[in-house]
Amino acid sequence: MNKKKEEFIFCPLGGSGEIGMNMNLFAYGKQENRKWIIVDIGVTFADDTIPGVDLIYPDPGFIVDKKNDLLGLILTHAHEDHIGAIAHIWPKLMCDIYATPFTSVLIKEKFKEKKIDLGNKLKIVELNGKVRLGPFKIEFVTLTHSILEPNGLSITTDSGTVLHTGDWKIDPNPLIGDKINEKRLKAIGDEGILAMICDSTNVFSPGRAGSESDVRDNLLKIMQNRTKRIIVTSFASNVARMESIFYCAEKTGRKISLVGRSMHRIYKAARQCGYLKDLLEPIDPRDAKKIDRKKILYLCTGSQGEPNGAMKRISNYTHPDVIIESGDTVIFSSKIIPGNEKKLYKLHNLLVKNRIDVVSEENEFVHVSGHPNRDDLKDMYKWVKPKSIIPVHGEHRHMIEHINFAKEMQVPYPVQVENGDIVQLYPGEKPQVVDRAPVGKMLVDGKISVGEDSQSIKERVNISFNGFLEITILIDSSGALAKKPIISYKGIPTNGESSDFIFDLEDKIRSVCKTFSLKNSRQEQNLIETLRTDCRKTVKDKTGKRPYTNVNLIRI
Repeated sequence: MNKKKEEFIFCPLGGSGEIGMNMNLFAYGKQENRKWIIVDIGVTFADDTIPGVDLIYPDPGFIVDKKNDLLGLILTHAHEDHIGAIAHIWPKLMCDIYATPFTSVLIKEKFKEKKIDLGNKLKIVELNGKVRLGPFKIEFVTLTHSILEPNGLSITTDSGTVLHTGDWKIDPNPLIGDKINEKRLKAIGDEGILAMICDSTNVFSPGRAGSESDVRDNLLKIMQNRTKRIIVTSFASNVARMESIFYCAEKTGRKISLVGRSMHRIYKAARQCGYLKDLLEPIDPRDAKKIDRKKILYLCTGSQGEPNGAMKRISNYTHPDVIIESGDTVIFSSKIIPGNEKKLYKLHNLLVKNRIDVVSEENEFVHVSGHPNRDDLKDMYKWVKPKSIIPVHGEHRHMIEHINFAKEMQVPYPVQVENGDIVQLYPGEKPQVVDRAPVGKMLVDGKISVGEDSQSIKERVNISFNGFLEITILIDSSGALAKKPIISYKGIPTNGESSDFIFDLEDKIRSVCKTFSLKNSRQEQNLIETLRTDCRKTVKDKTGKRPYTNVNLIRI
């Protein structure tokens, strides 16, 4: 009788088939006694189809059920799509957290903001450091990206090694932080790996992602030709870009002021970790108002047109400390994230209308991606020489194209996965999907996390599209309607005249009530449901809307 072999398992709960919400599981051991680790625990941002919801993160139920066998959470870097869910999910896990210094600082702030006591659970790992968790030997490998201290992970068990790239690109001159650890990646490839789990974001983009140093050079050229106030908006997390803006301010003889909470937070965290030394000292926005507009540069949040971002408030002339005038320049030094085009173009148009000069990636070279283009991918494939590739961090179209790219690169066993797939990395000649884990999404609704099928969300979506109708009927002791029904509504179109609309509803209510014995309290629920259904239909016939309808029955 053959003994069952240990299995090496990979399972994405988020980030496969979508960009954002990254959460990946690895397991090792016999099926009945597997030990687990989590790599990243991120969020994505809701769109306007889910009113009232800002953040979405993977449903952690599958791994919560296995928390007694969970050895730790490893974070590759500090972008929100990789760490943003930690304060929501970690209290259900209470496991050790492993991160490099910069990521650790931001993690501490997240827990402090939520008033969650981490105790001694956060373990700081030095760059290119190693961690041993049960059967897993985990090595942090320094990469380059659009944030400080991005890491790939070499995850080794007795049955072999997997390289999880995290987010990366090849930047020969990243300006701040270390270059990609090409030497170690080549060594890992020479040692042999079972599979590479790899970023797919820019698989359609030819050439290389580009270097931060090139962006800096062009930003300086742009600013040297501006004679009025300059406002730059960018991703706060891009510390290299922040450093470039400081550099440009100094070279053009301008003072610099940081605007927006997250910009100050990232600046402080970077300084705490030893970065951004020997730069201009930023001045308070309140003091910046006193400086000649030819001598000031602002770096602010809101590069995606976020309603509460500093850039939006500046453009609307509602920011308390920053003013903008005709002839000033606004530089959007960031990518236009798909889905944000409408609100960003609206913002651009508002600025242009007010005679502000707008510079963006559409008309100038002011941004480079933090993800690998095809030539970057080719280099990684040559270094690592994977016999199997599992694309992640992409929509389905990215991942399928990545599979095709891997075949072009002569990878023997590319494997396509989606969230919930349980992939057996070992044993076997190639990784294969052997099972499914339950997956879903959790929505942060105010201060509460709810499932994607939550009744509160369904009701709010319905109200946002169809409006709200409330009907109150009063029944006296004799079982008769005491007065006219009380009808109130919001968000229902009436052509400016509500009288016909109300009269139709009153007629319908009286008609329904005649079919019931109002004195019989046992019929109350049926009466309420009938009124809700029939009144909703009446509104639909009259207006085309099916409002969320609430019926109150009061006995007097």
